[in-house]
Amino acid sequence: MVRLTREQCRAARGLLDWPQVRLGAKSNVSEGTVRDFENGKRVPTVDKLIAMQSALEAAGVALLGDGETSEGGPGVRLRELPASRPVIRDGEAGIIDNSEM
Repeated sequence: MVRLTREQCRAARGLLDWPQVRLGAKSNVSEGTVRDFENGKRVPTVDKLIAMQSALEAAGVALLGDGETSEGGPGVRLRELPASRPVIRDGEAGIIDNSEM
């Protein structure tokens, strides 16, 4: 399993067009935890890192480890979803779990 880095966290949010507050809400951590992690001020506890990583992966982000990118370092990409499964983005239908609103 790839361990989430601050650069991957920032890049994954960019791919999803998520602000820090959304990642915090989806992973049940504070916006400050996300902000401080991405800015290199502190490393969250393991359980918070796992929660943030799980939220990003559940939204369709794949974390790439060393050697899986053309640059050789860790990276991110969006996973391909099965064509038979419709993609419903937050806010398009139904109740949104852990919404920041």
